Amino acid sequence: MDLVSRWDRVATSFVILSLLATAGCQLFGDPSGMQSGALRIGSSSLTFSTVVIGSSQTLNDTISNTSAASVTISAVTASDSEFNVTAPALPLMLAAGKSVALSVCFTPKNAGATSGQISLMTDEAVNNKHAVAVSGKAVAAGQIIVSPSSVSFGNVQVGKSEAQTATLTNSGGSSVTISQAAASSAGFSLSGLALPVTLSPGQNTPVSIVFAPTVAGVAKGSISMTGVASLTTTTTPGASSGTKPTNASVSVTGDGIVPGQVGVTPGSINFGNVTVGGTQTQTATLTNSGGTSVTVTQAAATGAGFNLSGLTLPFALAAGQSALLQVSFSPQAAGGANGSIAILSSASSSALTISLTGDGVAPGVLTVAPASIGFGSIQVGSSQKQYASLTNSGGSSVTVTQATTTGTGFSVTGLTLPWTLAAGQTVNFSVAFAPQAAGSATGNIAFASNAPAVNLPLSGAGVAPATLAATPASLNFGNVLVGVNQPQTVSLTNGTGSSVTVTQAVASGSGFSVSGLTLPVTLAAGQSTSFSVTFAPAASGSVTGNVAITSTATNSLLNVPMAGVGVTRGVVGTNPASIDFGAVQLGANLTKSETLTNSGGSAVSISQATESGAGFSITGFNVPTTLSAGQSLTFNVTFAPQASGVATGSIVISSNGSSPTVSIPLTGSGASPGQLAVNPTTMTFGNVTVGASQSLTGSLNARGSSVIVNSGSSSSSEFVLSGLSFPLTIAAGQSASFTILFIPQTSGTATGTISFASNATNGAVVDSVTGSGAAAPQHSVALSWNGSTSTVVGYNVYRGTQSGGPYAVLNAAPDPTTTYTDSSVQAGATYYYVVTAVDATGSESAYSNQTQALIPKP
Repeated sequence: MDLVSRWDRVATSFVILSLLATAGCQLFGDPSGMQSGALRIGSSSLTFSTVVIGSSQTLNDTISNTSAASVTISAVTASDSEFNVTAPALPLMLAAGKSVALSVCFTPKNAGATSGQISLMTDEAVNNKHAVAVSGKAVAAGQIIVSPSSVSFGNVQVGKSEAQTATLTNSGGSSVTISQAAASSAGFSLSGLALPVTLSPGQNTPVSIVFAPTVAGVAKGSISMTGVASLTTTTTPGASSGTKPTNASVSVTGDGIVPGQVGVTPGSINFGNVTVGGTQTQTATLTNSGGTSVTVTQAAATGAGFNLSGLTLPFALAAGQSALLQVSFSPQAAGGANGSIAILSSASSSALTISLTGDGVAPGVLTVAPASIGFGSIQVGSSQKQYASLTNSGGSSVTVTQATTTGTGFSVTGLTLPWTLAAGQTVNFSVAFAPQAAGSATGNIAFASNAPAVNLPLSGAGVAPATLAATPASLNFGNVLVGVNQPQTVSLTNGTGSSVTVTQAVASGSGFSVSGLTLPVTLAAGQSTSFSVTFAPAASGSVTGNVAITSTATNSLLNVPMAGVGVTRGVVGTNPASIDFGAVQLGANLTKSETLTNSGGSAVSISQATESGAGFSITGFNVPTTLSAGQSLTFNVTFAPQASGVATGSIVISSNGSSPTVSIPLTGSGASPGQLAVNPTTMTFGNVTVGASQSLTGSLNARGSSVIVNSGSSSSSEFVLSGLSFPLTIAAGQSASFTILFIPQTSGTATGTISFASNATNGAVVDSVTGSGAAAPQHSVALSWNGSTSTVVGYNVYRGTQSGGPYAVLNAAPDPTTTYTDSSVQAGATYYYVVTAVDATGSESAYSNQTQALIPKP
C-alpha cells in the first residue's frame, strides 16, 4: 500500500512521498474466485530416533496435491522450536497431481522425550490447515566423571609409594573416547588405564592413582583426563555426525615425610662452680626432627655427682616433638668433675652423648667489719655516715639476699641486693644515723645469705637542733614596669630552743636587692626579725634570683628563691596610619576599618577616641577600654560627604600608654552625581509571531560623573529587560549594555516603557518600546494512499510521534476514501503515519509502509 503525506500552511504546500516495499495491501480472499485444490500428507506423524544434543536428524514426508487445481502453501509452523522444517521453500504453489517432499529436522536442546506438531497453511477453500505430529528423544553427549573428585594420601615416606583407586564413568548418552591423562605435579601418576579407551554410555573403568614423594613436604596437584564424546548413537541413522570435547580431573594431595631423627641441645653442659653439698640443675632438649615417630629406649648418666631425671623410659617422640632432660650436679668434694649422658633410640642416629663438666668448691663464709658501729651524739634533723664492709672468706661465692635494719634513725646505703661476693671478695657500704628525737638509740643490721647469718650492732644519741626559717619561703614580684621599684618583706624566725646568729644575707639576680637588715644579728629562741627585698627591673623579661642567708643554725645556709618579670609600658599603634576615602558621591557613604594594637609589654587603658572633620564618624568603638599586651581592637570609620570638594579630619586616641595621644589623619572628597542617558530612546520590534520572540540591544551612558543605577523595570510583561545586575555603578564616560526581549502574547500592536531609576541629577530615564504580535500559522497534514486490491469497507489512519510506533488511530470509523487530512498537529513537531485496510467482518490488515511529516516552527 502506497502512502503519501502532505503538510499544508496558508498559501503554501509541500508533498512528501514514501515508497512501499510491496505494491498494495494483500488482504482477505482471492478476487479470482477460483476453487483451490486438496492436499494430502503421506504420513500423519514422524517419529525420530534417539538424537544426541548438539547434533540433528532429518526425516522426510510427502505432500501431494490430489485435486485438479493448484494449491498454494503459504506458511508452515512448528509448535516446538526443536523441530524445524527445512523443505520445501515457501510460499509454494503445488500444481494439480504434483507432490513435494516435506523435510523436518530434529535438533534437540534438552535431554528427554519431546513431541510437537508441524502445521501447513494453504489457500484451500475447505481445509486450509494440515498437521503432522512429530516426536523424538534426546540424550546428552557422553561426559567423563571421576569418583572420588579428590584423593588425599596423607603422610607417605620419601622413597616409598602409595596407591588409591578411582573410577571413571561415562555419564552421558553417547560413547566417550579418553585419549590422554596427565598429572600436574611431580610425585603423582596414573596407572591401570591403557589409552585410548572408549566407554559406552553408563560404562565405567577403575584406575589407580599413585603418590611417590621424592622430597619432604606437602604436594598438591591434579590428574586430568581428556577425550571426545560422539554426537551420534547407533540408533540414529542419518543423524549429523561429529564429536564434542570432554574432560575430567581429580585433585590430589599428599605429604612426603622423612624418617625419624633425634638430636639433643645442648651437646655439652658445664655446671661451673657448685658448692660442695649443694646441687645445680640444667636442662637439655631431645627433638625428633624427622617425619616419623622415634622410641627412646635408654638414657643414663656417668661421672661422680652427675644425675639424670625427668624421663620415663622407654618413651616415643612423634615427628617434630621434643622432650626435656633434667641433668644435675651435686659435688661431694672440692675439685673438677667430668661425666656424660648416653641416649639410645630407634632413630637412624641411634646413639647420642651429652658431655658434662663441673667444679666442686668449698662453701663461702661471710664476715662484717667493724664488728659494731657507734655514732656518738648527733643533732636531731641532721645525719652522720660511717662505713663498713662485708667479706667472703670462704671458697665459693656468697649471695647476700637481705640486710634488715632495726632501730629508729638507722639506715643502710650503698648496698644493692641481692649482691654476690666471689671467694675472697669484699663490698663496702655505709650506715647512716639520723636521730628523730633527743636521747640514746640502739639498732642492728642482720645480713641474710646462703652462708651463716651475720649481725652488725649499732648505737648513737640524738640531741635537739637549732633551725632558722624564712617567711615567706619564696618571693614572686609578678609584672613590674621597667624603672619602678617593687619591695616585699621577709621575716626570719629562730624556731629552736637555742640562740642563732645571722652573719650574712646576700641577694643575687638582676634588679634584686636586700635592705633593712644590720648584720650580724643574734636571734634568741623563738625571736624574729624582718627585712626588705626590692625588685627594680632595668629591662623587660623574666628574672630569677635568690637571697642566701648564712647563720649558726643547723640549716646554716637558708635560701629564699625570687622571681619577677620586667615589662615595658604599653604602646598604642594604628593600622593603617591614615585613611584616604577617595571620591564619594554626595548622598552616599563609604566605610573602612581601623585597627589599634598594644605592642608594649603592659596593658593600656584607652580613655577617649575623638573624631573631627565634616562627614567623618566612628562606629564599633566603645571607650573607656583596655588593651592587654599584644591585644588588638578593630573599629569602623565612615565618610559621608556633606558637600562637594576635599574634606579632612582626624581621629585622636587618648591613653595611658607611652604616647598619651595618637592621631589618625582622615581625607576624602565629595563628588556630585552625573547624568544618565539611554540609547536609543525608542525601540521598534516590528512584526513577531505570537509564541516567538525577538531581542534588541541598548545602552546606558554616564556623563559628567559616575552614576549609580538602582533598578530597571518594564511596564508590560511582553517586553523583558535583561543583561544588567542592580545596583550598577557606571563610571563617568562609560556605558552598560542591556537587552530588551519582545515576546508577544496576543495578536496586535503592543507598546511599553523601560524605566531606569538612579541617583543621576536628571532622575529616571525611559526607553519607549513598541511591536506587533502576528498570529501563528495553522498547519495540517494531507495523506493519500493506493487502494487495496481486496474487497474492503474502508481504512484506518494511525499516527505516532516516533518511528516504528507506537501508533494511535485518528479516525473514529473506517474511512472509505483513500485520503485523510490531519489538522491536529503542532508546530515544530514530527509525526509518523501508517494505514490499515478493514473488511466487512471488521478484520484489519497489517500496517502499510510508514511516512513522515515535519511541521515547521512559527
